[in-house]
Amino acid sequence: QVQLVESGGGLVQPGGSLRLSCAASGSIFQIDTMEWYRQTPGKQRDRVASITSGGRTNYADSVKARFTISRNNAMNTVYLQMNSLKPEDTAVYYCHVDRVGYYEGLGAHYGREYWGKGTLVTVSS
Repeated sequence: QVQLVESGGGLVQPGGSLRLSCAASGSIFQIDTMEWYRQTPGKQRDRVASITSGGRTNYADSVKARFTISRNNAMNTVYLQMNSLKPEDTAVYYCHVDRVGYYEGLGAHYGREYWGKGTLVTVSS
């Protein structure tokens, strides 16, 4: 089984910084693109940033130049460094992985569409 666990959320003042982490657990041998999404009450979940297994990144326009996504493939972990935070960044942030290769029993398997449970980021003075 593969699980994603986010950490690092909290309360921060406008202009401050936070670093989110998302660790994938399980007998994993491959993780494709890793992503961060965010969602506020009553709104759809929007993609914030993504990073491929090769390190290519992509960002939503609203966070470009302020957020940085990175990953540690050996640790099966993705990070989101958030700087110059604004009140409108307040949301629950979710980690998402589209495709994971893992060992179970005697075989190798591929699973799709894994989500973490989310971590709350509140930007307020």
